[in-house]
Amino acid sequence: MKLLKQILILLTFSTVILACGSSSLKKVSEKEEPVIIENDSLEYQIIIIDIGFNTFLNTIAKPEGFYSQAYLEARNRTWVLVWNNRVRNPSQFDASIYENIIDFQAGINYGYEVNYKLFNYFLFAQQKYKMNLGGGNRINRIN
Repeated sequence: MKLLKQILILLTFSTVILACGSSSLKKVSEKEEPVIIENDSLEYQIIIIDIGFNTFLNTIAKPEGFYSQAYLEARNRTWVLVWNNRVRNPSQFDASIYENIIDFQAGINYGYEVNYKLFNYFLFAQQKYKMNLGGGNRINRIN
């Protein structure tokens, strides 16, 4: 469980990303609150500080309950594998985007909220950073 607690993965990732390129997302105040993804009983926490994600989550993302937890878990497992592979290959992929390994294990039930927010972060990141993590569900256009 200690490894899970150390997953403050996207904190460093997002700090570097804030200075990167433009986005097709609406401009948001630089004081946007971070999105915290956590499951206290598992001591699992990810903090996302990425300008625009709060707005995305509150206005563009499908509402909670739209996807089943099983669906979100399946997408997240696939996208985490791709993400982690890119982190391990900084000569092939932008190390300022793919900085940290995500310790997301298939046999652990992280709960709906963790899966929902992580899934939506992957959708957001694919659009904002013009990446494709594969497997569909990439949003084609965000106003």
